[in-house]
Amino acid sequence: MRILLFTGKGGVGKSTVAAGTAALAAARGLRTLVLSTDAAHSLADAFGVEVGAEPTRVAPGLHVQQVDAQLRFEQSWAEIQGYLLSVLDVAGVDRVAAEELAVLPGAEEVLALLELRVHALSGEWDVIVVDCAPTAETLRLLALPEALGWYMERVFPVERRIVKALRPVLSRAAGVPMPTDTVFDALQRLHDELDEVHALLTGPESSVRVVLTPESVVLAEARRSLTMLSLFGYRVDGVVVNRIFPDAEADEWRAGWVRAQRSVLAEVRESFAGVPLWRSLYRAGEPMGVDALRELADEVYDGSDPLAVPAGRGPFTVSRTAAGPVLGLSLPHASLDDVDLARHGDELVVTVGSYRRLLTLPPGLARHRVAAARVQDGVLQVRFEEETA
Repeated sequence: MRILLFTGKGGVGKSTVAAGTAALAAARGLRTLVLSTDAAHSLADAFGVEVGAEPTRVAPGLHVQQVDAQLRFEQSWAEIQGYLLSVLDVAGVDRVAAEELAVLPGAEEVLALLELRVHALSGEWDVIVVDCAPTAETLRLLALPEALGWYMERVFPVERRIVKALRPVLSRAAGVPMPTDTVFDALQRLHDELDEVHALLTGPESSVRVVLTPESVVLAEARRSLTMLSLFGYRVDGVVVNRIFPDAEADEWRAGWVRAQRSVLAEVRESFAGVPLWRSLYRAGEPMGVDALRELADEVYDGSDPLAVPAGRGPFTVSRTAAGPVLGLSLPHASLDDVDLARHGDELVVTVGSYRRLLTLPPGLARHRVAAARVQDGVLQVRFEEETA
């Protein structure tokens, strides 16, 4: 099964390209599902049909789904929602308002990831296309499984034991009900399922595709997203440059745009060297409906296989050298000055900008100390050596 995630800055046509790719896959006879993790759901608008909380058939072999966070939260996480409602009730919050507040911020995106897991394990689909939220939200979402994993392994067991032992005292002192074992069990289930999602999305059959328009601000964000996606172990297998002005028969005003875009396109080629680059010309009208979206995708991929599995070993590698084992982590566009490294037990903490990843070291490396680090050709290389007495 092939999983494709589409992300990019808001307004670059990400949903349209994702929908077109799904339509093209279905036209090839593949059982295809396209779903959205974007709270601003626009897939229904792209296909020009009503789309519900369950997969909706829009063409032979093609289904679309927009996850209903409220419904899924009530169905799958009743224990957590019930606990949150009890806390809000003590705080005097109106019941209707409390039900809305009990769906946590970001829950829609998280529940869409969990929905992806259900579909991936069902065996019903050959291709799943995910229309992600704009870049910043996507990065936070894709970083969540590892961040939650750290909490569940380091903090959660201690917190659960403390609450269980002191629940009566804490309830009286705080004036609000303490979570029960069923709430903790639900949190554990959430962690386990997100861990499966992370394994799916960082696996060899999954990849991320970045959509951008030829504008300097958009390109800058796309470059950062490439770095951060690689930091968290996700493969970027292509870039779609959307809304390029055709240079034929351009009037003076449009010719100015063509020149400006040409300059940015040269930067795009340099920034994403080695990554497949696809282009889409600016259209007078936005493509809507399955046929128009499929035609757009045909133009974008121009005879190449949009579902080809990315080659290579992925962003994370471990190799052996004469000087000792070397951990490699792909960080395109980053320099050593951008990277902060710290060792904490059997974890290597890698910080780039405002994003941090806790890498649990393989047993063979956990026994070694960090000897040196450098960034070369867009790859962070950390060399280890055995501890000396």
